Amino acid sequence: MADSSISEKLTSLGKSKFRSKFKLSQKDRDYITTKGLETIKDHAYQFINSRVASAFPKNDGKQTPMKGHPVFIAQHGTATCCRKCIQKWHGIGKGRALGEAEVDFIVALIMGWIERQVDEKEGGAFRQ
Repeated sequence: MADSSISEKLTSLGKSKFRSKFKLSQKDRDYITTKGLETIKDHAYQFINSRVASAFPKNDGKQTPMKGHPVFIAQHGTATCCRKCIQKWHGIGKGRALGEAEVDFIVALIMGWIERQVDEKEGGAFRQ
């Protein structure tokens, strides 16, 4: 998926009163700075593949914590926290495993959200 469509989707999500409430804490930002964006991206792939990508994820709708890792916060901010939200916001149907391109899209969306959050706080100066 092109960067412009990720940007458009993030802008759309940012207009949601509920989705726009999610913000990275200073602890989350420090974790990102310590680990680096590539490691965070690896974590995003691990979390999406293990918690959301299967046809019928365990505890769907309750599998993504509201805190504890920057990716979890980003999942709520990007409506990629459960299959119901993924279906509603991104049009990816429930009841079947996510394909590789869909997982790549979700991770790109999560990373775009995280980068926006970090850049916003750092005045656009953060890049690794």
